[in-house]
Amino acid sequence: MSTNDPTALLFPAVYEGDEDTVVRLLRAGVSPEAVDEDGQSALYLAAVSDRPGVVRLLLVAGAEPDRLSLGTDAPLCGAACGGHTEVVRALLAAGAHPDTVEAFGFTALAWALRRGHTTVAEALLGAGADPGRPGPAGEPPLVAAAHRGSPGCVRALLAHGAGARGEALAEARRLLGVGVEAELRETLARTHGPGHASVTHRHSSPEGVVVEVQLLDAQGSPFAGDDLETGHAEIVALLKASTTRHGL
Repeated sequence: MSTNDPTALLFPAVYEGDEDTVVRLLRAGVSPEAVDEDGQSALYLAAVSDRPGVVRLLLVAGAEPDRLSLGTDAPLCGAACGGHTEVVRALLAAGAHPDTVEAFGFTALAWALRRGHTTVAEALLGAGADPGRPGPAGEPPLVAAAHRGSPGCVRALLAHGAGARGEALAEARRLLGVGVEAELRETLARTHGPGHASVTHRHSSPEGVVVEVQLLDAQGSPFAGDDLETGHAEIVALLKASTTRHGL
């Protein structure tokens, strides 16, 4: 796109959260469904960039909340993966389906549980997301939340009647026995091969501690990584209490 094309000006404004410029361009006739040179939609860029004001402007101007960017990426899923709760709520309010499926079978709830974003999971479940819909690998949502180590996500799912409580309890107990760091190293080794040097970081989260393992290349630079939370003991207690109440 030429820099003289008003559509080309929309994308930097969206990324920067420049709402005044976005309004001006939309009023000048730029389509709220505009895509950049790579085919990424303005709405998806706003969603993953955590620009709720811009998201609302595009939606009011007519952007379709469930239209897939590049034919693969749903704005709701991008916002959920990033933990952008206000964007998620704006998309849901505009009619985004809480169980919209994007590439590889991911839904927004699957992303929220995989990343441990409790407030996003609560918003999606409150809007009708299916608490029993299997994730992309066939895992029940409660098992995914138990694996993540997020007590908040587990509570949200239990409050909405999620099943597979026995499986989730077994997964939380397994992680307690294996240890989060060992689980991450094994998972990364399966994907990237064994023998890589690694470094472990621990940092606080709203619910406790997040453990991140990064693999290092020959120059000592990180090239891959993953993280989990450490709430598995609390999850075991939650699920034991829940299964007792329900006679499971």
